[in-house]
Amino acid sequence: MRIDKFLWSVRYYKTRSKATDAAKKGKFKINGDTVKPARDVYPGDVITLRKDQIDYVVEVLDLPSSRVGNKLVDLYRVDRTPTENFEARKMIELNQDYYRRKGEGRPTKKDRRDLGNLLNGSIEED
Repeated sequence: MRIDKFLWSVRYYKTRSKATDAAKKGKFKINGDTVKPARDVYPGDVITLRKDQIDYVVEVLDLPSSRVGNKLVDLYRVDRTPTENFEARKMIELNQDYYRRKGEGRPTKKDRRDLGNLLNGSIEED
């Protein structure tokens, strides 16, 4: 089974074309070697893939005949991704919470409300 079809079958990618595009960009490795989308996957192979800034490590147990349901995915692969990768992703998300620097661009709706509350509060105090 092709690597792009396998990763689509075990629900790492929503469509097979997205999996193929990721393989063309060099985001997949089988046993440490960067591969093309047509590379075959066999039971026992270890796949490393990068998706959403997380490096997943997946071991192939068996090959599905077609796309499988979410509950059956664990029959075909073992996720060996270190927990540090997920924690690093959470830290990145926390750092990106405030994406706009003060004074740059239009204020958001929340910024306008905060500004309105600040002005209304200072008027009431006088």
